[in-house]
Amino acid sequence: MRIHFCGVRGSTPAPGQDFLRYGGHTSCVAIAHDRTAVPTLILDAGTGVRNVTPLLDGKAFSGTILLTHLHWDHFQGLPFFQGGDRDDARVTLLLPGQPDGASAEQILSRAMSPPHFPIRPGDLRGDWTFGTIGPGHRDAEGFSVDVREIPHKGGRTLGYRVSDGRSVLAYVTDHCPTAFGPGPDGWGEYHASALDLAAGADVLVHDAHLLASEVAAEAPFGHAAADYAVGLAAAAGARRVVLFHHKPGRTDDELDELGRRFAQAPVDVTVGTEGEILDL
Repeated sequence: MRIHFCGVRGSTPAPGQDFLRYGGHTSCVAIAHDRTAVPTLILDAGTGVRNVTPLLDGKAFSGTILLTHLHWDHFQGLPFFQGGDRDDARVTLLLPGQPDGASAEQILSRAMSPPHFPIRPGDLRGDWTFGTIGPGHRDAEGFSVDVREIPHKGGRTLGYRVSDGRSVLAYVTDHCPTAFGPGPDGWGEYHASALDLAAGADVLVHDAHLLASEVAAEAPFGHAAADYAVGLAAAAGARRVVLFHHKPGRTDDELDELGRRFAQAPVDVTVGTEGEILDL
């Protein structure tokens, strides 16, 4: 399994000289079956999905996009994904089912249609299929995907566990563990859904929007501390954790310092970087 980090920022893009090394595009991870294959599974389509197109060797995208939730920073890149907006593209897009029972295309159209945007989801070129997904299991593009609901502020949010039968990626971004109480360390509870997704994973990509010192004031907005991400990986037996969904104002120098803080952590800790590639 080859994992491409195409966008690692949270909430809003972060342009400027203080954000060049770790990148400013919002959430997007693209997955290929091996080093020679192009990505066929995309997790979230923030502005980072623009970076998937160069990975396709000039071809149209043919695969599946799984959205964790519907906040802007997780789907706003869709109409700018050139690899998917082609006549020869084949795209299945799945998003969390909503309580009102609206169709996936109707849900996306609430933000992606005039007067907010010049086109609707159905105007994207190629063969697009829009559907909903919920907790459980499904197969997608030759990958096995387990889905769990994750607490987050302002809308239904899912976490994904992706396996090719040999390696496992757990993807838990935009996670508010304090919704279940302070937990053993004050950063939030290590609850069943998060532990299930992360259990024994080769890599856990996890929300690290906050510092431990910011939890008391900012956790109610829906995010986790980097310390929680590392603690969850250790509790679940994950081999590695990638800190993800960086706060938009967190500079390169501050992210360097964050990485140094976890140099002696009980699991391998990486600060997520746009353009990074992991081979499992």
